[in-house]
Amino acid sequence: MPQSRAALSLLGYCYYHIQDFTNAAECYEQLTQLHPEVEEYKVYYAQSLYKAGAYPEATKASFVLDNPSSHTKMVKLQACIKYCEEDYSAAKSLLEQLPQDDPDYVYNMGCLLYQDGKHEDACKKFMSAMQVLGYVPALSYNIALCYYSLKNYAQALKYIGEIIERGIREHPELSVGMTTEGIDVHSVGNTLVLHQTALIEAFNLKAAIEYQLKNLKGAQEALTDMPPRSEEELDPVTLHNQALLNMDTKPSEGFEKLAFLLQQPSFPPVTFGNLLLLYCKHEYFDLAADVLAENAHLTYKFLSPVSYSLCFIKNHTGLARDDEAQKKALQDYDLMQEKYIVVLMAQAKIYWNRENFQMVEKIFRKSVEVCNEDDTWKLNVAHVLFMQNKYKEAIGFYEPIVKKHYDNILNVSAVVLANLCVSYIMTSQNEEAEELMRKIEKEEEQISYDDPDKKVFHLCIVNLVIGTLYCAKGNYDFGISRVIKSLEPYNKKLGTDTWFYAKRCFLSLLENMSKHMVMLRDAVVQECIQFLEHCEVYGKEVPAIIEQPLDEVRIHIGKNTVTYEARLLKALFYEVIGWNN
Repeated sequence: MPQSRAALSLLGYCYYHIQDFTNAAECYEQLTQLHPEVEEYKVYYAQSLYKAGAYPEATKASFVLDNPSSHTKMVKLQACIKYCEEDYSAAKSLLEQLPQDDPDYVYNMGCLLYQDGKHEDACKKFMSAMQVLGYVPALSYNIALCYYSLKNYAQALKYIGEIIERGIREHPELSVGMTTEGIDVHSVGNTLVLHQTALIEAFNLKAAIEYQLKNLKGAQEALTDMPPRSEEELDPVTLHNQALLNMDTKPSEGFEKLAFLLQQPSFPPVTFGNLLLLYCKHEYFDLAADVLAENAHLTYKFLSPVSYSLCFIKNHTGLARDDEAQKKALQDYDLMQEKYIVVLMAQAKIYWNRENFQMVEKIFRKSVEVCNEDDTWKLNVAHVLFMQNKYKEAIGFYEPIVKKHYDNILNVSAVVLANLCVSYIMTSQNEEAEELMRKIEKEEEQISYDDPDKKVFHLCIVNLVIGTLYCAKGNYDFGISRVIKSLEPYNKKLGTDTWFYAKRCFLSLLENMSKHMVMLRDAVVQECIQFLEHCEVYGKEVPAIIEQPLDEVRIHIGKNTVTYEARLLKALFYEVIGWNN
């Protein structure tokens, strides 16, 4: 480290501007020792420590600021430190020492109000600060964050849009949107300019909003639109969001990123809960238990117990005298209901996995008064009735869901459409089933016309489910023919999931043929062989199984294809029908 004042000052300045606050603090620490008479170095030293997350050291350094001209800066810095240490009452006490017309007082009081859950009041404070300070990206972001917390996504996106537009116009060097366009660009680094634009925060919030609106593609694009940085330069929030949004395509990387974040001094509060939920979703219960055991302190900090006082809230929303209070009460009720639904579904899933469908139905019936308007609840009630062969009752729950989206029927889950078709067939409502299938086919044809390369699986899955049903009933002639038809054309319909259900029907058929319980006509046998040969041709690049992200033993790449499994099934057919002799 140089001893020259000019060199140290320049080095500290550069480190600070590239967000390397630890090295900046070292430079300014030396400068405070070499030139104790310069008050600015003491201020910069304390600020660098604060930015580096060394809060006790920053607090200690702030007390050295004994010059009256630095008193206000010292109070503001100490308030920020207390806020980051989650000592909000101390932060408020320090802020109250400032003049109330100071924009920083208004801004920081807004932060405290937000932390206290008073999002509307916080929003007003931030807007007041903006009237005094003019446009500040960080203020605009905070206003957007308040609207996000109030679930006013349209207003939040308005402020986010302004941040992004200004960032693109004023800082073209930050390469916003280049990665999404497929243009190879270098990292822009974590510069002070990037921090001041609030672009990273804005894009992360936009991704969160798109995710809440079930627009996964839009959320992923928001992350790739942000200024490019290398992975080691990413902030914790971006790293968390990347892990979460790409979990379906890159689960191994997602688990690694979330586990890495938990080891860091600071991370997004939702990281802990999301890692546990994802472990449970992928049925890595032992890993979830390990994380809970190793991080008991986080359990109490981040996993609050869900309150079951729904009925109390519901019964008292009518007591609110003014519209604002009633609106707030309804928002509280909706939020509590969301949490309750999550717990209810987790409880039901335990019995579902054990195939104890009667118990699942019993759980849902107990919650009917609270949840009867919730789409998730209605959908799962329909599923559990369907699994118990209560087709008529299941239709009563499936039909409203389908009719709600009838003009855009492909927005409905393929499983829902398939189960409704089967329910119609099993209750002798064949005309309704055929009409529904014609509607699906018509919409798929329109999509194929508009976008020839797009794969749509709705009609395929409906046919697969119907074919599987007939196979399960022992009518293999019709069932297998329906399964084969479902995968045509193979280049668009043959996928890992569709192959999984198709091969189950073929394995069931082969098992029954080997036991001489089923006799198949030669024409159907020829149809089966021809189907498997087509799967050989089109299945070379299609994985037969999606491997679990944390599996230690991997399947040989040559064996994990539809082509390989289709050949095995064809060989079994030859063996069973005696064509090998």
